[in-house]
Amino acid sequence: MHKLSIFLLLILCLSKNATGQQKDTYIKAGLFYDSEQNVLLKDKVIHVKNNRIASIGTLKMIPSNAQVIDLSEYTVLPGLIDAHTHVLFSQDATEDFSEHSIHSLTMESDAIRTLRGSKRAKSYLDVGITSVKDLGNSGLFLDVALRDAINEGTIQGPRIFASGPIMAATGGQVYGVSPKHQNLIDLEYRIINGVEDAKIAVREHVNQKVDVIKICADNIPNNTHLSIAEMKAIVETAKAYDLTVVAHSITNQSAWNAIQAGVDGIEHGFNLADSTLTLMAKKKVFLVPTENSKAYMKIYGKLSGYKDGDLPWVGNYINKMKNRLNRAIQKKVTIVAGSDNYTDIGGTRGESSRDMFRAYFEAGMKPLDILQSATYISALNLHKENELGVLKPDAKADIIAVKGDITTDFMTTITQVVFVMKDGKIYTTKFN
Repeated sequence: MHKLSIFLLLILCLSKNATGQQKDTYIKAGLFYDSEQNVLLKDKVIHVKNNRIASIGTLKMIPSNAQVIDLSEYTVLPGLIDAHTHVLFSQDATEDFSEHSIHSLTMESDAIRTLRGSKRAKSYLDVGITSVKDLGNSGLFLDVALRDAINEGTIQGPRIFASGPIMAATGGQVYGVSPKHQNLIDLEYRIINGVEDAKIAVREHVNQKVDVIKICADNIPNNTHLSIAEMKAIVETAKAYDLTVVAHSITNQSAWNAIQAGVDGIEHGFNLADSTLTLMAKKKVFLVPTENSKAYMKIYGKLSGYKDGDLPWVGNYINKMKNRLNRAIQKKVTIVAGSDNYTDIGGTRGESSRDMFRAYFEAGMKPLDILQSATYISALNLHKENELGVLKPDAKADIIAVKGDITTDFMTTITQVVFVMKDGKIYTTKFN
């Protein structure tokens, strides 16, 4: 046999042998969260093979001499999902959104923006968030590039579902730009000019391999907004490519219009009326309520320059959001957990993202309902309910563990992440 052929055969044999000798991993779970049924179970074992969950069972299933990770003192959960992020965008509390956006577009290279985004990405894993839905403000498909870099192992970060540039009416969300510089908006948003252009925009995004389509149903503080016909054209074209469409909405009317156009979800929805919530429940349109906790808002207010006596608006904001969330739950609207936290108030982006759990908890959501919104329900609305947000056979091995009682001391426990596995690879081990 030719020497080269012998060498190649040896390599193939060694590769096969190495794969064959890889030990399966068995994870002992003291408490096991079944996110589909929304219940905690005792003393389960998760059999992980490569990057998938092979089976779920009891201690009896562990063979002798197996590789075991003992989490019997902890609560084991599926990897958490933040369904509203902007990994490639950040601003200080004192900065104006529009001015910062223009500064970023004109003074930052795509390279530096992506490198900064990669650092933020890693911080999500640190807090147990193994997947994110990233919704624009990321230049011309830099989110897609970041997603691909993570998937190929070049950098560490959560699994990203990328939208590419947000589709919006004239001006996007960046206000005050002079007519001769409107072209700058096109570096951050895909501006829609009519029904046919809406269809073209979706095809452009499909060609760039996005995972989801995001539109702006309104452009506040700009007065422009997409028409129902334009939004409907986006939805119909996206559906032909099996893509979900979600709509940024501040006003109640814009949400109503987007729902009539057929969107799958409403992002923010700060001013939703009862009638709109009823329509959402009827049409099975989910809501991502991007809440913030009282502590977060007080820090934000002080960093923004407000004095203690100027902060009554924080309480008013918190009460309004609590009321909106509870009305949505009462109307049986599906709640998907998302943070939208891109302002630097200290700490990492992952820690900032985690504030959504405190916000939902303060608004009255039950701990297990919050967990389900950040796992199974989120995955379900990404059409990934058999792969993500669940601990069951054939699902991705995205597994985390927390220390404490998740039902009686939710906020302390959810912040004490002691183990993070994503796609079968261990990123964090802080247990003894």
